[in-house]
Amino acid sequence: MSYKRISDEMENLLNKQVTKEAEAAQVFLAYGSWADTMSFGGVAEFFYKHATEERDHMKKIISYINTRGGKTKIEAISAPPANPKNLKDCLEKALEHEIQNSKAIDRIVDLALEEKDWATFNFAQWFVEEQIEEEALINDLIDKYNLATEADENNANLYDLDKDLKSAPQHISTPREH
Repeated sequence: MSYKRISDEMENLLNKQVTKEAEAAQVFLAYGSWADTMSFGGVAEFFYKHATEERDHMKKIISYINTRGGKTKIEAISAPPANPKNLKDCLEKALEHEIQNSKAIDRIVDLALEEKDWATFNFAQWFVEEQIEEEALINDLIDKYNLATEADENNANLYDLDKDLKSAPQHISTPREH
């Protein structure tokens, strides 16, 4: 594409986000592998899927940069952090990682507003929504972890009740409805 429709500063910021998304994929891949070795099969599967999702985010940004006439720069990524101490540490680190990613997306939105780059502003809104969902998802996992592990003797029952309610019908038929 011969006509560039993003500023050099925006191109640079978006390329940094490509690297952040690649690093996120590596972090979640590492957490999945750690969970696998700790016999947390469900947690491992969650993080493996999350790693794939982060790679999809990376590809989405690459496509956007290229479509707007910019040049994508694929850079080296940092090694993932050391293995978590335990499952709670893993979930808390995952949440912190998502919060940092949200802040990076916010910088893209801020620059798009400053530059009146409405195409990039619009593009970034998908990522804003995605980060709201991702932070909420990890927060929910932490809440479930706390519910399942706190010392209160009824917590295991509450955890099971919560799982049952997730798939409970919203309407109970009465004898007259039969």
